[in-house]
Amino acid sequence: MDTTIKIDKLKQVTQFLSKWNTYQKVRFPIVTHGILILAFSFSAVSYALLSNGENEFISISVFLPGFVIVLTTFLLLRIADEFKDSDDDKKYRPELPVPSGLISLSELKFLAISIILFQIVIQLLFIPHMFWLYIMVMLYLALMTKEFFVEQWLRKNQFWYVTSHMLIIPLVDLYASALYWNQTGISAPTTLIFFFIVSFFNGIVLEIGRKIKAPEQEREGVQTYSFLLGADKATQLWLFTLMITCVCAVLAIYYSTVQISSIVILLLFWFIISIVGLRFLKRKTIAGSKTIELASGVWALSMYILLGGFPMLYNFINKLI
Repeated sequence: MDTTIKIDKLKQVTQFLSKWNTYQKVRFPIVTHGILILAFSFSAVSYALLSNGENEFISISVFLPGFVIVLTTFLLLRIADEFKDSDDDKKYRPELPVPSGLISLSELKFLAISIILFQIVIQLLFIPHMFWLYIMVMLYLALMTKEFFVEQWLRKNQFWYVTSHMLIIPLVDLYASALYWNQTGISAPTTLIFFFIVSFFNGIVLEIGRKIKAPEQEREGVQTYSFLLGADKATQLWLFTLMITCVCAVLAIYYSTVQISSIVILLLFWFIISIVGLRFLKRKTIAGSKTIELASGVWALSMYILLGGFPMLYNFINKLI
């Protein structure tokens, strides 16, 4: 009898872990997202340090809790989208974890509340001086979940919809960089504005890049930029946003103490990534669409590494040598 109960409990635990593992694979791949968000957090802190002429990275006891909060904040964004898009997903994307019944909205609500409580505990225990910035990020996130109380207007004005939602990225950037400047009691370096702008446009590049599809990929009820604008105009917009991000990144490098050689690498990356978009303009294939989405992620990761991550690691290696 005891053995049967234990086997049943083991099955329940296995099923529980299996369904959440499926959810993260489909909606929030923890490894790929974790790498990008780690680069995002590390580079924000590093860029702030380098902008002030500092070469020593902050204590891991400060950075690690901050990174965990940033990572889980992006998970909260994903969960908020599940609620926001639930009607459309049920109607047009029934294979996704929530409309298929694999995960319920009530389970996601419980997870979101648990994450927030976990974040507050981490804040108060390890980085209490960051609490006011955390509240600021959470307030903006709360407004986003309510579509700033102008949902219909935002839906009709796609430019303001995307802009209002992407502004949370530089806001989280502000939080991450503050792990250095707020802890030490100094003012935020003014050059951080360039880093925040790059982060904002990186978000736009990622957003557009994942919603450019080949004609045969378009589905009823699924709003893509290639459907709203046409594949050519959507790709041109992606290329234009890529160029703006590149220009802002060049300025970010120029007005900081980051190695100028990073500009050469940056321009090379921009040239290579742009070719992906230009090729899609000529041949709109499913493979080309997937390459644009992948290139968007590679571009964002490259930006964060070049602006803060690589220069900080370079300085660290130089000291060891």
